[in-house]
Amino acid sequence: MDMGIRGRHVLITGASGGIGFECTRAFLQEGARVSATYCTSKKQLTELESSWGEQLAVIRVDICDESQVSALFHSAVERFGRVDILVANAGIAHHEGKAIQDLGLDQWQETISVNLTGAFLSAKYFFLNLEEKSGDNASLILIGSTAGYFGEAWYCDYSASKAGMHGLLMSLKNEIVHVARKGRVNLVNPGWTRTPMAEGALNDTDMMKRILQTVPLRKVAQPSDIANTILYLSSDQLSGHVSGATINVAGGMEGRVLFLPEELNAPRT
Repeated sequence: MDMGIRGRHVLITGASGGIGFECTRAFLQEGARVSATYCTSKKQLTELESSWGEQLAVIRVDICDESQVSALFHSAVERFGRVDILVANAGIAHHEGKAIQDLGLDQWQETISVNLTGAFLSAKYFFLNLEEKSGDNASLILIGSTAGYFGEAWYCDYSASKAGMHGLLMSLKNEIVHVARKGRVNLVNPGWTRTPMAEGALNDTDMMKRILQTVPLRKVAQPSDIANTILYLSSDQLSGHVSGATINVAGGMEGRVLFLPEELNAPRT
């Protein structure tokens, strides 16, 4: 199926992680030109550079630093032209669960800064790019989490940062049409996904049983499940009338089984 993505310029933040990497590969396979960002390590992006060099630009950026985000968009536009699609995927999660009374302000501020402020800065410069480079169509896909939808005990910093994506969604869907007449903004909330970050928990039989108790499909997502949803939302042909939507890619997940105190240190998804 021709999704109408060939030749479009896609910027993906946090592209070296499990979901970000799979998105980068999927967009390249659809013929898009991709600007892919990372913070500390390119990881598998090096492999894609060698195969897709003419279509792919890999850029190191601190997503919390406004000057670097501004420079990122300047460099991306200089290389591939107007950024048509932004996947705001960059984020962090601390693996050690902490009750709020034990959570340090430094950790709270770091999580909010990367996950929420990083998405704000990415969206800000994406909108500036749309304002400066005319065009009717554009798509912003925010990447949240089921933690932002259901909450998650012992990880209130992560849950709050991802819940904030809903506020961005509901505001920006109304703003984007002022800089791109048919522009759209949507939110994807992945549930448990088989990424390197979650591998430890997913290899634990007892943890898997707990995870799947509220998931009717009785399985965790593959990164490709998330990437395919993002591709759909990026396509003006397939989802040209979808804006302001939240899609939980979580196998029908209905909530969480509460953790006992001794289970605090389970890795985050």
